[in-house]
Amino acid sequence: MNIEELRDYCLQKPAVTEGLPFGEDTLVFKVAGKIFLLTSISQGASFNVKCEPELAVELREKYTEVQPGYHMNKKMWNTVSLNGTLTKKQLHDMIDHSYNEVIKGLPKKLQEELAAGNQ
Repeated sequence: MNIEELRDYCLQKPAVTEGLPFGEDTLVFKVAGKIFLLTSISQGASFNVKCEPELAVELREKYTEVQPGYHMNKKMWNTVSLNGTLTKKQLHDMIDHSYNEVIKGLPKKLQEELAAGNQ
């Protein structure tokens, strides 16, 4: 997966926006104004995703491509390398999990609106 495929995958999700709030090199994807993925435009070799804490540790122990989130809360964020043995499905699953973790933290009314728009 390259950065364009990563971008396309993120943008096809409901209510996702992209921006550069931390400078011109850090591409950020948000759902309902909350970050679920960050990546470097110039390097494009990894991305940061939110993760349920126990799963975050499990993924780090299982895959060398998954490390504690760079410049993020290490308990809930992982940095995932695109240059490794992880399959596209595994990468998609991590992105989907991050997106869903953010949605779970939104107010119920907003969750319902997103679910209704997803049908």
